[in-house]
Amino acid sequence: MMMMFLGGLAAAQQQPIYSQYMLNPYLLNPAIAGHEGITNINLTAREQWLGYSDAPSTYALSAQTRILKTSFRNRSRLIKNKVRRRRPSGKVGLGAYVFNDENGKLRRTGLQGTYAYHIYIKDYQLSFGASVSAYQFKADVKTTDLYNGSNDPLVQSGVANAKFSPDANVGVLISNENFYAGLSVSSLFQSAIQFGDGNKESAYRLLRNYYLMGGYTYTPYRSDIAYEPSLMLSFTERLTWNVDANLKVYYKQDYWAGVSFRTSGAAVMMLGMKYQMFYFGYAFDYGFGDVSAFNQYGSHELMLGIRLGDNARRYRWLNRF
Repeated sequence: MMMMFLGGLAAAQQQPIYSQYMLNPYLLNPAIAGHEGITNINLTAREQWLGYSDAPSTYALSAQTRILKTSFRNRSRLIKNKVRRRRPSGKVGLGAYVFNDENGKLRRTGLQGTYAYHIYIKDYQLSFGASVSAYQFKADVKTTDLYNGSNDPLVQSGVANAKFSPDANVGVLISNENFYAGLSVSSLFQSAIQFGDGNKESAYRLLRNYYLMGGYTYTPYRSDIAYEPSLMLSFTERLTWNVDANLKVYYKQDYWAGVSFRTSGAAVMMLGMKYQMFYFGYAFDYGFGDVSAFNQYGSHELMLGIRLGDNARRYRWLNRF
C-alpha cells in the first residue's frame, strides 16, 4: 500500500533544482571541485512553490578546494631543512557536500565526498571528478495519506520509515579563463529504497540524471560590463528532458543580474553582489503551465558564499604547471 504512494512520488521531481547553479556548478558536476584553484564555501536555501504545504525545499552546504603546489618560498625552506616530503602535484581537487531535500512526504538527507583531477593543456584545463555519497531516505507517511484510508501495517505500527543507500556521481569539464563546458551523471547506481514488504518493482528508485552545461564570459574592450550567456541540458534515463537558457550581466564583477528560462515551464530572475571575499545571490522563479496552480507565490532561492585565496592562490594556480 505504502509503495503505491511512494510510486507517485517517484514520478515527480527527484533531484534538487537549483536556479543559481552558475555560481556553484559543483552542486551538479564533481569535476568542478578545485578547478579555479581557490577554496569555495557555499550555503544554498531554496523553497519551491511558496504557500503550498507539501512543496519541495532544499538546503545545501558545499565546500571545494585545490591542493596547490608548494610555493617557492616553502620549497626552499624544506630543502634547507632537509625535509623529505612528497610535494603535491597541484592537480588534485577535493570537495564535500551535505544537503537535505524534501519533496512531499519524502525526505532525502545526504553526504557527498569528491575527488577531482585537473590537467592543464595549453590554454585549457581538462578536469575529471567522481563523488561517492550516502543518503538517508525517510517517508513521513500517515494513515490519512493512504489511498481510500487503506490499512498498511507498516504505517500503523509507527515504524520509522527510514533507509540508507549509497550512490555515486561522475563528471568531466573543460575550461579556460572565459569558457567552460561539462558533462556529469548523477545517481549513477540508481539507488533503490524498499520500505517494508514488497518487490523490486514497487521500490522507490532514483533515476540516473545527465547534465550537459556550458557558458562563456564576454567583456568588451575597456568596459566595466561583462556578459555571460550559458545553457544547460538535463535529461533522465526515461528521456524526460529540460533546457535552461541563461544570461547574466556583471558590473565590475561585483554586481550582477540575470534571467533564465526553462523549457519545463519557469522563468527566473537573479540578482547578486560580491564584497571582498563574500558574495550573495537571490533568485525568484515563477512557474507556468502544469505547476501554475502550486506556484502562485513563486519559488525563492538564497545563496551565501565565501571565496578564499581569490588573489595570490588563483594566480599561482594559473601558472601551476
